[in-house]
Amino acid sequence: MQLAAVNVITALPLAALGHESGPWDGEWWWVWRLTMFLIFLAVIIFVIWWSRRCWPRHELSGVERARGILAERYARGEIDGDEYRDRLSQLE
Repeated sequence: MQLAAVNVITALPLAALGHESGPWDGEWWWVWRLTMFLIFLAVIIFVIWWSRRCWPRHELSGVERARGILAERYARGEIDGDEYRDRLSQLE
């Protein structure tokens, strides 16, 4: 009984518009599929954006950042091995 009532409720507005079936049938079916795909894509993008924004981040401590900077300077050749080891020992 409930299913028949739902069919009548959904069929009445379509019948009033001259449609025998839903708007997803006929020559415009691709518009509805594209719309559903874009909505689905927007939901996925929103979930990814929200999770990355709210996800707890691991922030480096001051010593860890200093070690990283020191390693970069050593890799670029700005300081030699002895100076690198000396400054690294001072951080510990």
